[in-house]
Amino acid sequence: MSRRISKSDCVGCGTCVRVCIVGCITEDKDKKRIITESACVDCGACQLACPKKCISQK
Repeated sequence: MSRRISKSDCVGCGTCVRVCIVGCITEDKDKKRIITESACVDCGACQLACPKKCISQK
């Protein structure tokens, strides 16, 4: 299972991008973050690091 980001809760802080070990999190045009599911290794680092707790398992 990969992770997903709730775009309505994401504030675009970039913490998840900095902790992602495979670099599968990118910035959308509205500064929100998105996860490329095919590249996600489901380590959970982004979910643990997110200050807004807007990342969950899919």
